[in-house]
Amino acid sequence: MLKEEVKEENPVLKSIVDKSQKKPELDTLVEGSVILVDKSSVFVDLSPYGTGIIYGREFINAKDIIKKISLGDTIKAKVVEEENEDGYIELSLKEAKQALAWNEAEKAIRAKTIIELEIKDANKGGLILEWQGILGFLPASQLKSEHYPRVADSDKEKILKELKKLIGQKISVMIISTLPKEGKLIFSEKDNNPEEKKEILSKYSVGDEIECTVAGIVDFGVFLKLEDGLEGLVHISELDWGLVEDPRAMFKVGEQVKAKVIEIKDGKISLSIKALKENPWTEFEGKLSRGDIVSGVIIKYNKHGALVSIKEGVAGLVHNSTFGSDVKLREKLELGKKYNFQITLFEPKEHKMTLVYLE
Repeated sequence: MLKEEVKEENPVLKSIVDKSQKKPELDTLVEGSVILVDKSSVFVDLSPYGTGIIYGREFINAKDIIKKISLGDTIKAKVVEEENEDGYIELSLKEAKQALAWNEAEKAIRAKTIIELEIKDANKGGLILEWQGILGFLPASQLKSEHYPRVADSDKEKILKELKKLIGQKISVMIISTLPKEGKLIFSEKDNNPEEKKEILSKYSVGDEIECTVAGIVDFGVFLKLEDGLEGLVHISELDWGLVEDPRAMFKVGEQVKAKVIEIKDGKISLSIKALKENPWTEFEGKLSRGDIVSGVIIKYNKHGALVSIKEGVAGLVHNSTFGSDVKLREKLELGKKYNFQITLFEPKEHKMTLVYLE
């Protein structure tokens, strides 16, 4: 009987062993106590998983945070390498701080938290604010009447002049939207009654086509006013089928436009202008496929390679790797010039196309 009892597994020990066999995954947040801080690195006890390290670029990027850290402090960090060559779990304090800030922003939206912030700058569409190291935008249409720029003929330069007078002042706002991919927050100074907004939103459905007014223009899209108390965002990717570099070149504040509702979620409404235009990709369904030869114009370089347009709104990527480097690609393919390419991938329903250059 005694021997059988000895053979039984200790469930607590088994749990620890199981956990130690699986390291924290990439991009997850972990928590541990600081066990060593030296001139170039910080070591963190991540028991039962092992030891974490903040060093190199991550140490330099988080120097301001590290100055305030003491031995024994419990810190949260983001996993950027599951296990390096020395067996440590590489961590980032700066990325963890940003991830936590985005989480806090979402909580602030749900709680309708009022935040007092200093106005950092202004543009023709509104004001620039900063919260926990994240830049944000306050559209002019979301200003209270006492701050709203009242100018004759909606002159952009006069609006900008009035908005610039607010720089340096503090303003009480709420976060109404987060755009993590753009690294931006959207603020409102207006009082937002959740029940009232819910009632307003209930009048709209996905698929609705609506006449709107351009309320604000920013680098990442256009804000449209649907009615008093309700605005929606048209992201830059939903403005047109063709490449859009600057939304300000396409629209003016106060202009009337038609848009389609593509999503209603978490008290926010997303719109599309290009959805009301003919999809140019459909023209090529069943007509083009892998291996076909096409002519296209180089319309833009990006970090992956060059975008090639075979028709307005239909573009594919020629990857740097097919040339050996981005420098060689740009030597061969000049912006605005037409070349012949072979299609290596064509998925018109997904709006995807890749190509290789033909000498």
